[in-house]
Amino acid sequence: MSEETSKIPQATSKRLPLYYRFLQNFANAGKKRVSSSELSEAMKIDAATIRRDFSHFGALGRKGYGYDVQYLVDFFRQTLDQDEETDVALIGVGSLGNAFLKYNFQKNHNTRIVVAFDPKAPLDGKSISGIPVYHPDKIEEKIKELGVEVVILTVPSRVAQEITDRLVAIGLKGILNFTPVRLAVPDWLRVLTIDLSVELQSLIYFIKNDVKDSQI
Repeated sequence: MSEETSKIPQATSKRLPLYYRFLQNFANAGKKRVSSSELSEAMKIDAATIRRDFSHFGALGRKGYGYDVQYLVDFFRQTLDQDEETDVALIGVGSLGNAFLKYNFQKNHNTRIVVAFDPKAPLDGKSISGIPVYHPDKIEEKIKELGVEVVILTVPSRVAQEITDRLVAIGLKGILNFTPVRLAVPDWLRVLTIDLSVELQSLIYFIKNDVKDSQI
């Protein structure tokens, strides 16, 4: 993203792929224009939040007309760099890792897992769901060879930081962390941690406390 886009609030940034997906659905259905209330109805996000998110990018719509669907699709495609292919590595092929390999971002043709690593794999590799899987001893070699800059981390907690240190050493740019470990990384490396147990606890809290605005 550009320097200007990098100033967008984090909560807004997390919603951008959702806007892109739903706007694509509208475009595929032949819809030419859409209002914030229609987007709100489809996405279950407050219309005021949508208008506020869009306002960070300037005048994306017109009063009394709404938003041009194809224009927004093109705008968010460019904003999210969807015209550029992103190759991703997966480290850890347990139950969750296997699910990632089988799914492999089927609805997003610009993102794909191209290599995976697991201690049970041989050094010379094997294939799972059509993706080569190597022993972790090959991490540095294969990631450099394939030019991968983003990794999905689904390893046991006890080795998460050790693997991360190796990734830092080769200049990786981003980690999608599915371990509960708060990884220590330099400022230039982006980490997004998804702790499923925390997300579940948050959902239970929302339910028990009747929190309505939980779509963040």
